[in-house]
Amino acid sequence: MDTILVIVEQREGKLNRVSWETIAAGQAIAAQTGWTLEAAVVGSGVAAIAGEVAAKKVAKVYDVESARLEPYTPDAFAHALKEFLGKHPVKLVLMPHTYQVRDFVPKLATALQTTAISDVIGARYEGGKLLFTRQMFQGKFAADVSFAGSGPCFVTFQNGSFRADKVEAGATAAPVETVKVDVPDSVVRNKPQDVFKEAKQAVDLTQAEIIVSVGRGIKEQKNIELAKQLADALGGEIAASRPICDNGWLPMDRQIGSSGQTVAPKLYLALGISGAIQHIVGMKGARSIVAINKDSEAPIFEISDYAVVGNLFDIVPPLIEEVKKAKG
Repeated sequence: MDTILVIVEQREGKLNRVSWETIAAGQAIAAQTGWTLEAAVVGSGVAAIAGEVAAKKVAKVYDVESARLEPYTPDAFAHALKEFLGKHPVKLVLMPHTYQVRDFVPKLATALQTTAISDVIGARYEGGKLLFTRQMFQGKFAADVSFAGSGPCFVTFQNGSFRADKVEAGATAAPVETVKVDVPDSVVRNKPQDVFKEAKQAVDLTQAEIIVSVGRGIKEQKNIELAKQLADALGGEIAASRPICDNGWLPMDRQIGSSGQTVAPKLYLALGISGAIQHIVGMKGARSIVAINKDSEAPIFEISDYAVVGNLFDIVPPLIEEVKKAKG
């Protein structure tokens, strides 16, 4: 029987929550194909994370270990996974479409003389063939892509393509196998320094569960403070559409959309955002979308769970007060 392997991403010993989305994708594909689903955690001292993954509906979890895997380097990860996949052949390898994965997967796929399909938003099994859906031209079109080779085939899933809360738990804990891999010192050609951050306020919005995002409807830079107050009251992060960041009203690391970050929070509040396709492709995977806009025909309402037609300056202040009251 063919096997699907999910590579679970961890950062400094903490599981990256977008990996749950990839496991959900793996479970969905396994249900359609009847293939076996397994998972692997790669790093040094990551047994606890492997145990966490083993609680989900997977057949087996591998704890792929080497001291050379911490801190992360593309050379070490590619070498370790090539060695592991050589001894544990699989048909399909699934990963989240993160910066780290984008860094090492091209090297790994090339080393194994196979291909990778990146930034996938959906998958289906049709006519005995797996088809993966990718967006093209900033989300205006979608293309179905399939593999021609025998594998292992690599696929990375866009953040928000599958819901993390849909991951099925296992009836019993899956077995965990520790696999020691040999990563010679000569393999790693660079020495990682501290993780670079452009500014103190730099944030990875993909990890945020609540996002308050502003668009042109905020009118002036000083009015962003209102959105920040709402984000603080909710315990969320502030973000924006591209025009706001282009104007310098918020840092570029706060931009959501095709040229910014792709997010899938539990709650996304869009304040004064019309909903251009470039923005929508970056946030449509949110579990709940609340949009406030005075234009009843705004495209953002087409994907919103809750649509509030009105002036955000009339709506947001009392909303902040109600949130504060609810929190006591």
